[in-house]
Amino acid sequence: MRKSAVRHLPTSPFPRPVVPPPKQVAVGDRVTHDEHGLGRIIAVEDEVAVLVDFGSVQKRIMSPYNRMTVL
Repeated sequence: MRKSAVRHLPTSPFPRPVVPPPKQVAVGDRVTHDEHGLGRIIAVEDEVAVLVDFGSVQKRIMSPYNRMTVL
């Protein structure tokens, strides 16, 4: 199920939710992934996805890279 974005009303007494900036990654960065382990970024697709070489397999990871950490 996809979570829909909630619109913030200008008259709301609650503060606007903070949106974290997208992770900045570059070709050659070392990363760790929760499922696949250690790898190296071999291609970046306009901040939409990255291609990561995990040694035995290459995987395309979609943004916002929640399960991936840049080392």
